[in-house]
Amino acid sequence: MCGIAGTYRWPDGKAVTDLLTDTLAHRGPDGSGRYGHALGDGLGEVHLGHRRLSIIDLSGTGAQPMVSDGLVLTYNGELYNAPELRAELAAAGVRFRGTSDTEVLLEAWRRWGTDCLPRLRGMFAFGIFDERTGELVLARDQLGIKPLFLVRRGEGLVFASELKALAAATGGRLEVDHAALVASLLYYWVPDSRCAFREAEKLPPGSWLRCRPDGRVERGRFWNLRDVAAEGRERARAGERPDLAAIVEESTRRHLLSDVPVATFLSGGLDSSYLTALAARDRPGISAYTIGFRAEDARFEAMPDDLRHARQVAERFGVDLHEIEIAPDVLDLLPRMTYHLDEPIGDPAAINTFLICSAARSAGVKVMLSGMGADELFAGYRKHLANRLALRYQRVPRPLRRGLSAAVDRLPVATSRRGLRSVRFAKRFLSFADLPEETAFRRSYTMYDRAELLGLVDPDLAGTVDEVLTEHADVYRDNDLDDFVNRMCLADARMFLPGLNLAYTDRSSMAASTEVRVPYVDVEVVRAAFAVPGDRKIVGRQGKAVLKEAAAGVLPREIVYRPKGLFSAPLRAWMSRDLAPLVREVVNDGELVRSGFLRRDALARLVAEDAAGRQDYSKHLWHVLTLEYWYRGAIA
Repeated sequence: MCGIAGTYRWPDGKAVTDLLTDTLAHRGPDGSGRYGHALGDGLGEVHLGHRRLSIIDLSGTGAQPMVSDGLVLTYNGELYNAPELRAELAAAGVRFRGTSDTEVLLEAWRRWGTDCLPRLRGMFAFGIFDERTGELVLARDQLGIKPLFLVRRGEGLVFASELKALAAATGGRLEVDHAALVASLLYYWVPDSRCAFREAEKLPPGSWLRCRPDGRVERGRFWNLRDVAAEGRERARAGERPDLAAIVEESTRRHLLSDVPVATFLSGGLDSSYLTALAARDRPGISAYTIGFRAEDARFEAMPDDLRHARQVAERFGVDLHEIEIAPDVLDLLPRMTYHLDEPIGDPAAINTFLICSAARSAGVKVMLSGMGADELFAGYRKHLANRLALRYQRVPRPLRRGLSAAVDRLPVATSRRGLRSVRFAKRFLSFADLPEETAFRRSYTMYDRAELLGLVDPDLAGTVDEVLTEHADVYRDNDLDDFVNRMCLADARMFLPGLNLAYTDRSSMAASTEVRVPYVDVEVVRAAFAVPGDRKIVGRQGKAVLKEAAAGVLPREIVYRPKGLFSAPLRAWMSRDLAPLVREVVNDGELVRSGFLRRDALARLVAEDAAGRQDYSKHLWHVLTLEYWYRGAIA
C-alpha cells in the first residue's frame, strides 16, 4: 500500500511531482522514489513519484517507481493472485529479480497490456509509462477500493492517490464544485462519479485511461459491476448455488499474504467476527482491535454493548484482543480528519478507523483486515430489510398509516438522560415507507428529502438539487435485475461502497500509515454474491441470511444471529456536550452560511429540533461541521 503521483506534459512537472509525492508522505513512510523522462520533439516530460509502505518484499527490489526494460510503474495496492500470475509468467520465460507483486504487475503489463487488468485480483491504482511509445496509462481496480484522482488541462495531466495533493500542486486554483457539495449534503459523502473540485475527477472503478504524446486521450473499461450482477442473475436462474463459505475462506486466506504482521478489526458483529475466526485458523494468535466508548456517551446514544461479543470471539479463537476506549478530543480530531478525508464525508466511523489503525500502527502492525462490504453485497443493512417491510406496510389501509405516522411523529427521540433508539428507527422508517421504490430506497439512507434539501441550500441551487436526485435514480435503474433485494445491493455496491465506505477506509487508515484490506470486496466474493437470489439474502427478518448460514459453521450462533451492531460514534452525546459551542458558531457565523450556500434559519431549526429531543439531527449537524471545515480549507 502506497501513495502514487505523477505528471504528463504538465508545466514544471518535476517540481509539481515532488510536491505531490511529499504531500502523500503519510501513505508511505518507508521510502520514496522519483522518475523523469523527456518525451522528445518538444512535447514535454513525464514524471512519476512514489511513497512506499513496505508490505511484500521489504528489500530494495520492491522499490518504486520500478523501471524495467522501458516500462516504468508507480503502483498502490496488493495483488492477491500474484503467486499464480508469477508462476504463469515464469513458465513463459520471465525472470524476476525480487518477490514483490509490483514486479508481477509490471511483467503482466508487458506481456498482456490492458488485457492483464481483468486478470488482476486485488486492490490497485497505478500509472505505467512506456518509454518507447511515450504513453502513460492509469488504471483503477474493479470495485474502487483504491483511489485515483486526476486533473487534465489542455494536453497535460496530473494524478495522485489523494485529492489534497492535487489541490496543493495546482496552487489552490481548483474551484469548489457546488453540485458535489449539494450531493454531499444529501448522502453525507460525495459519490464516486463526482469530485469536490470542478477540474478534478476520479478515475472510475474497473477502468483505465491512456495519454498519448500527440495529445489524444483514450479511455476503456475492463470490468463492469452491472454486467457481473446480470451474469449472477443468470447463474441463479440456472440453479447454481455458490459455496459461499469456501469462497469467503479462500478470499480471507489470500488477504493474509504479507511479509509484515497482519491484524483484524473485531467489532463483535458477524462480518468482522467471521473474518477474524477464519484468519485465526491460518494465523494462530493473530491480533484484533476493537473499540468502546465512554459509558455515559454510549447510554445517551442507546448503543449496544459490542465489546462483550468481541471478547467472546477473541477468547473462542485464541485472538490477542486490543480494546480501545474512544473518548476523543473531537474538537482536535475534526479538522484533522477533514483534511485527511479529502472530501466532505460525514460518517464518524472515519474517526474510529483512524484511531484503531493508529493504535495498531503503534504496536507495529501495518496491515488490517476489515469486514467492509458484506452489508452492501449481502443485504445486511437495516435499510434493506426496512425497504422490504415497506412493501408490506403500503398494503395497510391509508387511514391507519396516517394515524400511526402522526402518533410516532409526536414521540421524542431522547430524554435528558437517554436516547430512544426504537423511536429513532420508527421515525426513520415512516419517513420513506409510503414512497415509490427508488425514492424510498434513496430516502432510507440519505439525509434529506427534496423539500428539506431545497430549504437548506441557496435557492439558486434548485436545479442542482434535482440533478443530484436524478443521478441517483439513473444509477439505481441502470440494470436489468428483476430482484428487488439485488437491485438495492447493486446500487449500494456502485454508489455507497466506493463513495463512502471504501473512501473513508482508505483515507483514515492511510493517515495512520496502515493498510486496510477488505476480503468481502473481492471479485470472486462479488460474483458469488450476485448469484444469490434476494430471497436467500433476506429471510423473514434476517438480513445477510446466506452469509450467516456460511458463518454458522465457524462462529457460535449467538454471534451469528445477534442484532446488528453499529460501527459509529455517540454523536448525540458529542453534539450536546463536546461540540455544542462549535455547532452554534458554524450556524451563526460559519463560512457556508456567510457565503450563502447554507441558510442560517434552516440550520437553526435543525439545532432546535435536535436539542429539544423531537428529532435526531445529530448526524446532519455532524456532517455540517465536516462540510464547514472542509470548505474552510478549500477556500483558504
